[in-house]
Amino acid sequence: MTPFTGEDDGLISLAKQGDKRALEQLLREIQPHVYGVCRRITTNDADALDATQNALISIVRAISDFDGRSKFSSWCYRIATNSALDELRRQKRHRSPVSIDSTEYVGEPADHHATDAFGQVEDRYEIDLALGELSGDFRAAVVLRDLCQLDYNEIAEVLEIAPGTVRSRIARARAQLAEKLSGNQPGTSQRPTSAS
Repeated sequence: MTPFTGEDDGLISLAKQGDKRALEQLLREIQPHVYGVCRRITTNDADALDATQNALISIVRAISDFDGRSKFSSWCYRIATNSALDELRRQKRHRSPVSIDSTEYVGEPADHHATDAFGQVEDRYEIDLALGELSGDFRAAVVLRDLCQLDYNEIAEVLEIAPGTVRSRIARARAQLAEKLSGNQPGTSQRPTSAS
């Protein structure tokens, strides 16, 4: 996904003033980016759709209050991230653990392109599983950096934390992801990690 760069001040201004067409166009432009953030943070489609819907509703309700002190995209990413983290907290309270065995596949890929697509799906599934094992704070930081391609200062603004904390969270999240994706189990000598 390419990062959201739609900073059309005229369109944003019209949407803030209640222009429905401008608001609809703005929502069409930001929806895939909001969904991308929510999908990677929640790690599944159903929760991502719920979080996306809540984020878009929040954007509609609050757009008249957008003051332009931050970039519009950063403001949207903050709302999307908070919505996804809220969805994670909601799901943690209401969902019992489910075991999913995805190692059984039926049939063989028909050609090289199918093999490539199969590998991409398998890779994405493994990344989603690994992301799902990170704390919400670590997950949000690494998603905003690697998926949305925000710089550290923008992430600090979105998450409302210090840039140094952003660097620490991303470094620790990437280390944990690398460990999980390589199949290694954490050693007993490692210090427990917590959100900075």
